Amino acid sequence: MGEREEDDKEAWLQLRPVEPLPSQCCGAGCSPCVFDLYQRDLARWEAARASKDRSLLGGKESQSCPSKLSPETFLAFRISAVDKLTKDTYRVRFALPRNSQLGLRPGQHLILRGIIDDLEIQRAYTPISPANAEGYFEVLIKCYQTGLMSRYVESWRAGDTAFWRGPFGGFFYKPNQYGELLMLAAGTGLAPMVPILHSITDNADDETFITLVGCFKTFEGIYLKAFLQEQARFWNVRIFFVLSQEALPSSARLMLASGRQDLFSNFSLSRTPLFIIFPMLWRILIPNCMY
Repeated sequence: MGEREEDDKEAWLQLRPVEPLPSQCCGAGCSPCVFDLYQRDLARWEAARASKDRSLLGGKESQSCPSKLSPETFLAFRISAVDKLTKDTYRVRFALPRNSQLGLRPGQHLILRGIIDDLEIQRAYTPISPANAEGYFEVLIKCYQTGLMSRYVESWRAGDTAFWRGPFGGFFYKPNQYGELLMLAAGTGLAPMVPILHSITDNADDETFITLVGCFKTFEGIYLKAFLQEQARFWNVRIFFVLSQEALPSSARLMLASGRQDLFSNFSLSRTPLFIIFPMLWRILIPNCMY
């Protein structure tokens, strides 16, 4: 009898949730955080053990492509395309079943889970596809030489599967809520701006002005040039570039002339209320600025 009890105790200990490592937290302030989920699963395990009912334990994440996201459970999404934009930056497309939509609102993000050398890591990324895109969503990811998630992303090929959960984020854009949006973006910090741009320019009734200031090292390093050029043709969109390592090449001026894009010159803001957006710090209080 004692031996059976010991075996039963060992079996329950093997089912006990494992406390996350610091590397498993993306640091973006998501709710629920991975530590919140651990506390939830631990309470579920303790209740199941006390009642000796394993059916009370939660299941594993789905291995098939889901039609709806979950902020608590990682779900599998199939990679349909990997496009290398620069030497270290990728645009990755994930398939959604039956032409379904991801269900994110402009301004929200997802959490990606990766495993490298048996170490689980999580990072936050904002899809750059339109909120109403059907059958797919896309993310923009920059890889770093010493980054653990970067090693995981660089191993991706079309047909692979990656696990995401979400949505997260408390900023929700509403049409005509502000007179003007000032967007400040450096590098892949451009990603959170893209779905908001899509949302405004796809809505003929939204008369919000947009001023986007994109900061990059070189002109060749500017992401999504074709998209930005297209957006700059709208009457209510201005795009400025700040290059830290070179002047604007003369070959690029023809492209800029086709839209309201330029270097950071003749810059002014006149419409109110004004709202300032830049990644990880969505609201800044400045004189005559609503937030």
